[in-house]
Amino acid sequence: MVTKEAIRLVIGSGLFVTMQLLSLMTVQAQHQRLFLIAGQSNAVGQGDMHGSVYCKPGSAFEYSIDSDSLLPLSDPAGRNELHFEKANTGSISPSFALTYHNITGHEVIIVSAARGGSSCHAKAELDPYGSWSVAGRLPLFSDAVEKVKRAMDKTRVPLSGIIWLQGERDANAINDKKLTPQEYKDALRNLVSRFRKELNQDIPFYMVLTGYYKDHDVYGFNCVREQQQAIANEVNNVSIVYTDTNLFEERGWLKDSIHYNQQGLNAIGAAIAETISEKLN
Repeated sequence: MVTKEAIRLVIGSGLFVTMQLLSLMTVQAQHQRLFLIAGQSNAVGQGDMHGSVYCKPGSAFEYSIDSDSLLPLSDPAGRNELHFEKANTGSISPSFALTYHNITGHEVIIVSAARGGSSCHAKAELDPYGSWSVAGRLPLFSDAVEKVKRAMDKTRVPLSGIIWLQGERDANAINDKKLTPQEYKDALRNLVSRFRKELNQDIPFYMVLTGYYKDHDVYGFNCVREQQQAIANEVNNVSIVYTDTNLFEERGWLKDSIHYNQQGLNAIGAAIAETISEKLN
């Protein structure tokens, strides 16, 4: 016969185990950092996985919304899920995670949410690439928010920051006189505001300045870079974390006319990890 005392012991034991597990999860979360990497093709990554870096087991992960799971981070990073794309075939993610982990000791969780050719302003949008604008034909913004929230629910880790690589599509639209620099600036400011409204009013927003398109007019690209810097100067907790993408052609860090090769992507990842770790720690 099962006595009341035995039942109380079993229940008490179960509560103790549950509390221990919750405590362990809390301690683990304190040693993890979650970042969103978003934007267009250079945020997706068009490098070479064979030149990417290696993250030791247990130090870096990426979140998949399709499987609702954390996967070991390695290139090609990112997933073909929602309206986002997998790296083709190398990205900044492993270099960023490796450097950040080496500096801080924190495990890094990446949420990849990038789509090649996507614009910031709806006027610059081209089919089938979409836009981060509320008027965009694809729900890129809402998809990114959903993926981040699901990752936070899964890991119990808050978002530490948004890393943004985007602007080439809008620069081309400025060159084509379909968009003004002020319209791009307003769209970028609005994007930051929308992310903060959905995720956290104080979330840091880290930008990599847009590079150049080889053999094309630099005017639109300089306009985008200037407006990105202006937003960083004017909006609290928005930072420029890498500036030298305009020098990639002379450094031999372009894969083609506009995409960064793996050497360039590794340099960006390591540099922004150093800058962000200083700001957060």
